[in-house]
Amino acid sequence: MGQARRQRLFSGVGSEMEEKEMGMELWQEKAAVLIEALPYIRRFSGKVIVVKYGGSAMVDAHLQQQVITDVALLKLVGFKPIIVHGGGKEISKWVKKTGKESTFVNGLRVTDAETMEIAEMVLGKINKGLVQMMESLGVKAVGISGKDGGTLRVNKKLSGGQDIGFVGEVKELHPELLQTLMDDGFIPVICPIGLDDSYQTYNINADDAACAIATAVGAEKLAFLTDIEGVYRDPMDPDTLISELTLGEAKELIQNGNIGGGMLPKLQNCIDAVESGVSRVHILDGRIEHCLLLEFFTNKGIGTAILSSQEGKYYHED
Repeated sequence: MGQARRQRLFSGVGSEMEEKEMGMELWQEKAAVLIEALPYIRRFSGKVIVVKYGGSAMVDAHLQQQVITDVALLKLVGFKPIIVHGGGKEISKWVKKTGKESTFVNGLRVTDAETMEIAEMVLGKINKGLVQMMESLGVKAVGISGKDGGTLRVNKKLSGGQDIGFVGEVKELHPELLQTLMDDGFIPVICPIGLDDSYQTYNINADDAACAIATAVGAEKLAFLTDIEGVYRDPMDPDTLISELTLGEAKELIQNGNIGGGMLPKLQNCIDAVESGVSRVHILDGRIEHCLLLEFFTNKGIGTAILSSQEGKYYHED
């Protein structure tokens, strides 16, 4: 439909026939979207999808509602979603309220006993808030931490040999509780806290936790919601966004020094997840409304997908 015609209709000048035709075209466009989604629904129905939820989509109430709605829809069309969430900005806010300043070493929060207590409190609050939103959409959800059911077991993590407190590195993941919840029709919502062999509580980087969980449950997809559009060949050129990367191409980007900053550990996490059996890992801009649906259900997607060597190119096949 031409732009001039649309303007005439919206200004009230268009004829009744034109209005009917425009209405029919809009409905046909909606039908085309559903048809485009059909092969993706068929392919991934019954598959486990892990969503690492973080960034601006966690602190913007409108975006938060969009993400939770997307996950609810994935569940209702047959996917088995798991949400793993962080809460770094909220933790920093509450740490500051106690009169302390957050300190980071190589991107990891220095976590003393008091900070650990604050982190667990804040993450628990976020966790139950997400469950509440999910339940309001008519989807059953259960919020847990990695402490529940011994799900996440950790070792103390050092940063460049430096002790940064109660920061854990996942050494074992026991997925029995997650599998039971999914089998019973619940969406597990997980905050990244685990226990060591002495049952001491540790905070875990949410990206690391999501990778470990996706690997342990045999997820078909792992999606990272971030504050960037995806992976660029040239970080200084927004026109170089890469829609899909094979495992070999992703490694080559790192080896050639094309990737730096916060994207480097995230892309390495993607590579580790694919090498551990996850078929496709997605890096998405969580600031885009319904980014999960656009990436999972459309031919071109909107972010960057890293796929295993066994996976063929999935987008742009037409």
